[in-house]
Amino acid sequence: MVRSIRIDAVLIQAVIAGSLSFAHLHDLAEAAGQTGWKAWAYPVSVDLLLVAVWHRLRTERSKLAWFWFLVALVASLGANIATAGLLDLDHVPAWLRILVAGWPALAFLGGTLLAHTPTDPAPVPAPEPATRPDPVVDRPAAPEPTSEPVPVPEIPTPEPAPALPQAPAAASVPAVPPALVDHARKVATEHRTRTGTDIDTATLRARLGVPEDLAGAIVAQLA
Repeated sequence: MVRSIRIDAVLIQAVIAGSLSFAHLHDLAEAAGQTGWKAWAYPVSVDLLLVAVWHRLRTERSKLAWFWFLVALVASLGANIATAGLLDLDHVPAWLRILVAGWPALAFLGGTLLAHTPTDPAPVPAPEPATRPDPVVDRPAAPEPTSEPVPVPEIPTPEPAPALPQAPAAASVPAVPPALVDHARKVATEHRTRTGTDIDTATLRARLGVPEDLAGAIVAQLA
């Protein structure tokens, strides 16, 4: 079965652009002194370098590939602009002759680097640790229940607890100002840092110079 050929506008545009660029490169090389088959080899060299760059960019977009892409693009665009009437092809300057003469070595270097420079390997994911099976523990079989009745122990009747003596009325706790409590807390922290133990009532009373009942109330709030 013969498939119909569909005309693509992009394909036609690519053929036209490639043909014109090919002709411009040939004319520039011929004007720079490369006559005969050598003038036709220059556009082939530029296009092959672009193809090598395109293959490299498909796998890795590295700085090397982008550099040689710019080199080939400048060579192609430069030839198109030079043959547009901005340059007298009958009197080509010496620097342009040098560039055209040195292009084969430059294109060979670029193609070699693009073809033989290894790409960055993709990161290999770390292997997942193997899961260990849970150890099987042999448990002894539970004893079978016996049919003999189990005697129920007699629960003795608890004797009534004796009445507790009433506690004496608590002595009135003196009121401690908050500022004194904060100062006492700093003193207690310093004592704990220096000795490693909590401060007692006698030490706190000596440090603050307060009565014994007031020192006890402060220690109770610091606890």
